[in-house]
Amino acid sequence: MLPDWVWNDDDRRHMAAALAEARAAGKRGEVPVGAVVVRDDEIIARAGNRRAELGDPTAHAEVLAIRTAAATVGDFRLDDCTLYVTLEPCAMCLTTCRQARLQLVIWGADDPQGGACGSVIDLAEDRRLGPPLAQRGGLEAEAASRLLDDFFAKRRRKT
Repeated sequence: MLPDWVWNDDDRRHMAAALAEARAAGKRGEVPVGAVVVRDDEIIARAGNRRAELGDPTAHAEVLAIRTAAATVGDFRLDDCTLYVTLEPCAMCLTTCRQARLQLVIWGADDPQGGACGSVIDLAEDRRLGPPLAQRGGLEAEAASRLLDDFFAKRRRKT
């Protein structure tokens, strides 16, 4: 995890927007993960998980935000965009980030069960997939972890 001084005010503001998307997803009964895509310091797409709602296993926050950003830009190439996401991307999402040619991925909490930025596997740096994808983790990690912990604690109490 990177020290807090690495992040600037814009990073914090954009991650706050991703956290808002995560909270909204949690209120809908979805796993609370949120993402925003930023271009020229402006949020051009935002999403929270919608797998249960849409009955779609690919409806992760990152994928939905990237789809919206690509439609907004009019191109699948988002090479001048940054993705902020509250949880370390999984293999599917990280590969989607690479295919979208994102400039940078900034994520919050580590995902020790499925993280593809080094927690379980490092697909961001794997040169067999093309040029490495710049990524940094740990921004607002405590807040993102707390959302997930609270969500799963409530789910366990219900069962």
